[in-house]
Amino acid sequence: MPLFDCRDAAARDEGLLAAQQALREGKLIVMPTDTVYGVGADAFDPSAIARLLDAKGRGRHKPPPVLISAASTLDALAVDVQPWLREAVATFWPGPLTVICRQQPSLTWDLGETYGTVAVRVPDDEIAVALLARTGPVAVSSANTTGDPAARTVAEAQQMLGDSVEVYLDGGPVTSGVPSTILDATGQTPRILRAGGVSVEQLREFNNTIIGPDDEGDG
Repeated sequence: MPLFDCRDAAARDEGLLAAQQALREGKLIVMPTDTVYGVGADAFDPSAIARLLDAKGRGRHKPPPVLISAASTLDALAVDVQPWLREAVATFWPGPLTVICRQQPSLTWDLGETYGTVAVRVPDDEIAVALLARTGPVAVSSANTTGDPAARTVAEAQQMLGDSVEVYLDGGPVTSGVPSTILDATGQTPRILRAGGVSVEQLREFNNTIIGPDDEGDG
């Protein structure tokens, strides 16, 4: 399980190449993001997705989100993206906002029990974006075993995931540790499923009907 210190330019290039190859071969990688470290798999390889879920000790009922390198990729993955949501992602991407949309029906992937939806985000981390620009969409979940805190250093990720991961990319400690806000935009009324780095108030500037996690009747 090679580890590459991507704070060094030469090691970064070598690490990105190794991670790209590992993903192509259906193996797992760990990379930094702007929130926490993530464990990733080729989004279009069902066996790699199963490997990711197994490494975390998670079932298919919790499918991983998909990270992309630019907002322009959203339309390749999602349909019925409303104008207000386009404005929101143009403002908060790259950044800590995950949006759940209806997926393109032509996509031939199996992320788990998504019920025809896909969760998408552009991370605000240059190492992650550089990798995603090479690979295309990558399914990424927090780099931890289920029930444990998300890794904020590559060493924490290694301790939990060990040799289930082929390549580790070290970008140094993640300073935020605040998860992304998850916004479900698939229903008639958008709903925040998890509070995070983008506030309810910020999102309501784009759609004032958004239901926050603390609103009455949200459960």
